[in-house]
Amino acid sequence: MSDIFARIIKFIKALYPAENPVPLHAPRFTGNEKKYLIDCIDTTYVSYVGEYVGRFEDAMRQFTGAKYAVAVSSGTAALHVALLLAEVAPGDEVITQPLTFVATANAISYCSAQPIFVDVERSTLGLDPEILNDFLLNNGILKSDGRCYNKITGKKIAACVPMHTLGHPVRIDQIIEICQRYHIPVVEDAAEALGSFYQGQHGGTFGELGILSFNGNKPVTTGGGGMIITNDETLAANAKHLTTTAKKPHPWEFFHDEVGYNYRMPNINAAVGCAQMECFTGVLENKRATAQMYNQFFQEIGIPFITEPANARSNYWLNTIVLKDRQERDEFLGYATAKGIQARPVWTLMTYLPMYRACQSASIETAQWLEDRLVNIPSSMRVGR
Repeated sequence: MSDIFARIIKFIKALYPAENPVPLHAPRFTGNEKKYLIDCIDTTYVSYVGEYVGRFEDAMRQFTGAKYAVAVSSGTAALHVALLLAEVAPGDEVITQPLTFVATANAISYCSAQPIFVDVERSTLGLDPEILNDFLLNNGILKSDGRCYNKITGKKIAACVPMHTLGHPVRIDQIIEICQRYHIPVVEDAAEALGSFYQGQHGGTFGELGILSFNGNKPVTTGGGGMIITNDETLAANAKHLTTTAKKPHPWEFFHDEVGYNYRMPNINAAVGCAQMECFTGVLENKRATAQMYNQFFQEIGIPFITEPANARSNYWLNTIVLKDRQERDEFLGYATAKGIQARPVWTLMTYLPMYRACQSASIETAQWLEDRLVNIPSSMRVGR
């Protein structure tokens, strides 16, 4: 395989000729970022009180089509609060997928709840609606309080968190239809999916709540940050309240009416986000063009490349190839690293992490197949092309 590996490395370096080593996904600052940061500093409004937070939330509402958006300090914080707003309580269970970034499962744990892991599908890399349906048929029961309970553990299944993995939309309409039959709220983990659409609708806007991430490796970055999006006015108001330490508005008094969180996004981060959103349409076009070039190249050499699922338009956050097995995966990762290319495997499955090994899981055969074979390759916006 060394000849094939060499061809891959040569192609990647040709896509990113000015970068050595070639990063997996580097942030790009090509707009008004510096201008807006200087403005923040000059006005002294660098914390969460400032005009850029509101402007960034407005930009996110307009782009995603969500009625409400609440900026927070990270995607993990967004998911934590979204689960609380979905009324996930200590001792509850939350269905999610084993192939995900650890923050998905961690946010469930922050609520003192426990994940249930249901397998993914190869076509979307996300939660498989058929396996979800089978799991609930065999394990779910609606009780007199109108909520779904797990027949095996006796615990309430309080929410379902599908993830739009690597920016590829899941079959979210089917997941929501299944969950509605069992009265299970859906919270969409769209941390990686800004700019991804399913059936013409933006990811994260199908469930009761959705979340986005603006970490440094995302197509739009604020350095660190996240967003809760929803079409429910009450949920949005409660999100803003909870993430601002649950402080009651008052000209001078500090009165907090419940346990809240210091999760609001600082103005200085939002300023970067505003500048990033001004350029985002071009970023998406650039990344789609890169994905198309990758797809054509890998077709020529006979290596599968992950493309957007049916009825979806992906942001191609991370471009991904499928190798023969775990041995070939690891051989390529070692080769790429030695040649100055930052490539990465997909995450270790949640069911193999020590804190989640004891959690209930349906079959994870597909997730295991993907973990053994997926490799993410450089996916930054190409500049100077």
